[in-house]
Amino acid sequence: MTARAPSARLGELTTVELAALVAGPRPVIALLPVGSTEPHGPHLPLATDVLISEAACARAVAGLAAAGVVALIAPAVPYGVTECASGFAGAVTVPGPTLTAFLAAVVDGLLAQGLRHVCLVNNHLEPAHDAAVRAVARPGTVSVACPLTRRWARTLSAEFKSGACHAGRYETSLVLASDPALVDDAVRATLPAVPVSLSQQLAAGVTTFAAMGMDAAYAGTPAEATAAEGDELADRLATMVVTEVLEALRT
Repeated sequence: MTARAPSARLGELTTVELAALVAGPRPVIALLPVGSTEPHGPHLPLATDVLISEAACARAVAGLAAAGVVALIAPAVPYGVTECASGFAGAVTVPGPTLTAFLAAVVDGLLAQGLRHVCLVNNHLEPAHDAAVRAVARPGTVSVACPLTRRWARTLSAEFKSGACHAGRYETSLVLASDPALVDDAVRATLPAVPVSLSQQLAAGVTTFAAMGMDAAYAGTPAEATAAEGDELADRLATMVVTEVLEALRT
């Protein structure tokens, strides 16, 4: 019998494998995917934000390895502050302070294992959720990788930068690239454009999808999504994760 190759997923390691990695010569860090369980139109799964975070983490592992860092993908946190989607089936929200406390406890548990650093990789972009996640950050030991940060937002697609990107071309492309079986392609192809900028609406004080005019819980142009665009976007999100981790490790 041959020994199995250690997984990059922390939850798939044995206690012996994890202990050996932490005792090794290279720094070991955890990537913690964070997202939400909420509606993403009639064509994408409720777990879309988590899937995007996990895809970014999976691609970041190789980039960190090239820099001499062992990255382990921790089991994802699939719930968050999801109040904008209230009224739609599948919108499961938790209070911001509860999310912050839970994430902080998970981070403490990971660091207690001897891991050098934890990066919270978040792709659920509701402002209250983003604030709850960022409240966990600590210089050197806990970073946050999220495309809401201006330096990363400007590297992404035109639709993302417009703010009309909830379950639109941007997110649909990313899911097509990572797990196309989870996209209802027949429905996607029939969806009309919904030119609602969530960022502009939120800035104006409109706080729910329904009030924004997102009657089907999506904005943007999902019919224009492609796996090729999603592949490129996932690489950019991975670059975001790698950069945030390496910069944090240097502090």
